[in-house]
Amino acid sequence: MRVIAGEAKGLRLKRPAVRHLRPTSDLVRGAIFNILVSLEVDSSRVLDLYAGSGALGIEALSRGAHWCDFVEQDRAACAIIRENLALAGFQERGRVHCLPVEKALDRLEGPYGLVLMDPPYEDEGAVAVVARLAESSLVGPASTLVLEHPWCCLPTDQWGPFALVSRKRHGDTGISIYQ
Repeated sequence: MRVIAGEAKGLRLKRPAVRHLRPTSDLVRGAIFNILVSLEVDSSRVLDLYAGSGALGIEALSRGAHWCDFVEQDRAACAIIRENLALAGFQERGRVHCLPVEKALDRLEGPYGLVLMDPPYEDEGAVAVVARLAESSLVGPASTLVLEHPWCCLPTDQWGPFALVSRKRHGDTGISIYQ
């Protein structure tokens, strides 16, 4: 797993040795950011939910984001995100919140221009989190939501005020982007 583009291009990121985490592949991460560039998304302030290794948020920082909040509940994964931020030289541009996403929604302050979400595929509560996020003060009229999901389980085309603008398939992985 490596950073695809930007300041930290080519940097190999560490992966948490946590069985239930499924890091976003380089191919899928590259596809996400190619779509975001074409949509001219404001990614100056980023929220990476279900952050895992932090690869999505670190990719955003490498490509010019000023700040990223990483939310991950697994303590070992949180330690790896901090290590990866230090490896990339981004430790002053990000903060790791080691708590469940549901609790983070109540504690963080928005709005964020870009929200990246890669919940565990088997997490049935993730749908409620997306719905709650879409109606929260963490997002605003110019925000973009990116949801990674299994292709077999396509999410709705509308989350509150957010409408689907792009959906792509990469093998068994789906990417749905809302604005």
